[in-house]
Amino acid sequence: MTQAQKLLAFGLCALLAISLPLFITYFELGNGPIRIFAIALLYVLLALGLNIVVGYAGLLDLGYVAFYAVGAYMFALLASPHLTMNFEWFANAFPDGLHMPLWIVIPLGAGLAAIAGVILGTPVLKLRGDYLAIVTLGFGEIIRVFMLNLEHPVNITNGPRGIAGIDPISVFGVPLSQKQTWFGLDIPGVTLYYWLFLALVVVSVVICFRLENSRIGRAWMAIREDEIAAKAMGINTRNMKLLAFGMGATFGGVAGAMFAGFQGFISPESFSLQESIIIVAMVVLGGMGHLPGVVLGALLLAALPEVLRYVAGDLQNLTGGRLDASILRQLLIALAMIIIMLMRPRGLWPAPEHGKAAPVAAKEAA
Repeated sequence: MTQAQKLLAFGLCALLAISLPLFITYFELGNGPIRIFAIALLYVLLALGLNIVVGYAGLLDLGYVAFYAVGAYMFALLASPHLTMNFEWFANAFPDGLHMPLWIVIPLGAGLAAIAGVILGTPVLKLRGDYLAIVTLGFGEIIRVFMLNLEHPVNITNGPRGIAGIDPISVFGVPLSQKQTWFGLDIPGVTLYYWLFLALVVVSVVICFRLENSRIGRAWMAIREDEIAAKAMGINTRNMKLLAFGMGATFGGVAGAMFAGFQGFISPESFSLQESIIIVAMVVLGGMGHLPGVVLGALLLAALPEVLRYVAGDLQNLTGGRLDASILRQLLIALAMIIIMLMRPRGLWPAPEHGKAAPVAAKEAA
């Protein structure tokens, strides 16, 4: 496929994604499907960020959800009454609270998550494989436990009760949670969020594509294939690894901030170890290091639980209610993942293999 054909395919997919909520609204299917697709786009953002660390640099990170939590709590603290109610100095400085616009939320969430990524990456530079996975898993759990317990002696995160009353994300002073009327057509707030998340995904895909074909991306791939050889060729593996952790974390921070504004409430339960494993599964299932595969894997695994919700309910009725629907749904998801990985061990849409000789035609071979 030529570059022009790739751009045409990308443009058609973007156009179809933009018009999807309009079709759903036209056929009066409700806001539920649009909300599912909006959450799926957030998972695409997370999967794209983790793909930089796992797919490009080959660093197995099981604590990626920590950056998601950092972005979410950053936005929740600055866009809710929590700090005003618990800190007098903050109430005196900002009596009306902070209502941050979008162009401040995104850089701030990305910056804080990048700092957290560098902090995580610094002590694990010499670790590889399973050891790296265990340490990053521990880092993710430490962040979750901190969010769970930073209620005493100073109430910062409100502990297990979470933070409520989070402001919706605003664009040019217009909250995205409010219904808008454009050209006589009523656009619900969930559709506005969907378009915002879609725009962020498109920008992220472009950034990842440019990174993949840059000197930095090729250095990451060299480290992934053989770190010793990459170091012998003059690549500063230390700086490249830190850059991979920091760059990948920025996507998680932005996704976390968007999640907090979209939901209006966050709690530590939203950032459990299971979330990290699901995000890793999205990257592996779709095809590590291949952008279309990562996007496909994220969309499938994000939408599959909601689709199987209806199937699980029917199966529960067939068993007379002896099987819990939520547990059965998780069983079906795991079964689907096992079948896919057995049939497609390199992922649903793996990256093309390089370095292999082109197939020889039968006449030439003769």
